[in-house]
Amino acid sequence: MVKIYLIRHGRQESELCNVDVPLADAGRRQAELCGQRLKEYGIKRLYSSNLIRAVETAEIINELLNVPYKRFDELEEMNFGFLTGLTDAQIKEQFGEFIAERKEMTSDLKFPGGECGQDVFDRAFPVIRDIAKEADSDNVESVAIVTHGGVIRSVLAGILGCGFENKLVFSRDLENCSLTQIDYDENKDRFYIERVNDYSHIEKEETLLRKYFKRCL
Repeated sequence: MVKIYLIRHGRQESELCNVDVPLADAGRRQAELCGQRLKEYGIKRLYSSNLIRAVETAEIINELLNVPYKRFDELEEMNFGFLTGLTDAQIKEQFGEFIAERKEMTSDLKFPGGECGQDVFDRAFPVIRDIAKEADSDNVESVAIVTHGGVIRSVLAGILGCGFENKLVFSRDLENCSLTQIDYDENKDRFYIERVNDYSHIEKEETLLRKYFKRCL
């Protein structure tokens, strides 16, 4: 059995929608606390997307783990299309109907000019499966992947087969640097969901919680 810890990146500098920016000071602290916790988990390999906030989170974590580290474009956040770079107010004004319909979770809506949950799963899950299979063949029991909220939600929905329109039920606020654990059973070629949005390592510092930043789309 291979344990895979999916980590949402730390808090970024900007509140604009899905801009590729560095971590804020709070994000760096979140990553430090996450790394301290992961030291106890026997992580042997680390992966991330190529977006700056994920890379910086992974690099801070790896200062504590000191394990082989690779990046994949396929692990990047959902493409928010025309919403990218907008403020919350602009999104509400220009795409309010879309956001309201999305929250109803009646269908797996594509962001205007962007992706839907199925799109994200189709590009990210094969990479995660390959990581799991490679770890198993090398007798590696635990790995960590720094990725994004849209990816984690889409992967969970895909594993459960519950419909990608339901991806938003996986935590109203998926906390930055929270842990979501999926285990891979090589004999059955099957993934199991063991924990979702575990942020006990950051909640002792309350201002690190997402309610002090912004609510997830």
